[in-house]
Amino acid sequence: MINKWIGMGRLTADPELKQTQSGVSTCTVNVAVQRDYADGSGEKQTDFIGVVAWRQTAEFICKYFRKGSMIAVVGELRTRTYNDKNHPDVKHYVTEVYADKVSFCGGKNESGGDNKAAPVQTATQAPAQTAIDGFEEIIGDSDLPF
Repeated sequence: MINKWIGMGRLTADPELKQTQSGVSTCTVNVAVQRDYADGSGEKQTDFIGVVAWRQTAEFICKYFRKGSMIAVVGELRTRTYNDKNHPDVKHYVTEVYADKVSFCGGKNESGGDNKAAPVQTATQAPAQTAIDGFEEIIGDSDLPF
């Protein structure tokens, strides 16, 4: 079976990092994705896709993306249901993308974020921080694999 969603759009709000009771990082964002075709009046419609991220992916989004930032998301589509708190007999259906990977897209001026450079690891930072951020400082050209 295949369940893969790939999309690119802009964040509709600043991401907010939350923790589960067991301490796992998570965040939910909405990504505005413009459709490829225009309607009769020549306007393109936009879909707002809910994206759920966990652990390092959630931390990465919250650290480097802001409202208006262009983001690419690869993940799987999931559905869930829940009963309305005020009307227990009313069932709500939710479709979300659970992010496997997220990436920057567009140039610095298009990102909508604060354009902070990625932090460089210092001697006081734990080596595990580099693995979370996904960045590694390369000191000289001799370390490049090509």
